[in-house]
Amino acid sequence: MKRQRYLPTPVLSLVLLVVWLLLVRSLAVGQLLLGTLLAVAIPLLTRGFWEPLPHIRRPLKLARFVLVVLWDIIVANLQVSRLILSFKRQAQPGFIEYPLEVKERLAITLLANTITMTPGTVSTSIRPDGESLLIHALDMHDEQALIHAIRERYERPLKEIFEC
Repeated sequence: MKRQRYLPTPVLSLVLLVVWLLLVRSLAVGQLLLGTLLAVAIPLLTRGFWEPLPHIRRPLKLARFVLVVLWDIIVANLQVSRLILSFKRQAQPGFIEYPLEVKERLAITLLANTITMTPGTVSTSIRPDGESLLIHALDMHDEQALIHAIRERYERPLKEIFEC
């Protein structure tokens, strides 16, 4: 309990320390001390602005989700490259309104970011009522197939990971 009071987000603190050391490009004792001070102070000073994070119920599913997203990014890069370099095929861009099943704000944010990280799709906005995402696809032949793919590959696993 005391550790959490003085180090509320240990992973964030570690990331801040590493980023600081990479920025200054030095492992000098002074830089290590200053980086550690910043890595502890920044989360302590900003914790009042953070919403409580949901508990990850299934960490193995999270690891699998990350691998699926990485694989999809690689495949989508190849598909977009082929589309751009092809002289015969024209892209069929379009917008879809994706109906959300998840209601947890972090899960919605992760879903929107996952869609945006995958080349060829961009999550452009969320409706104010939180019921759907507006998504732009570079090459969309079947709206329902895209909705089904997003739901099965990204949204359902996020629901299971956070049980929301």
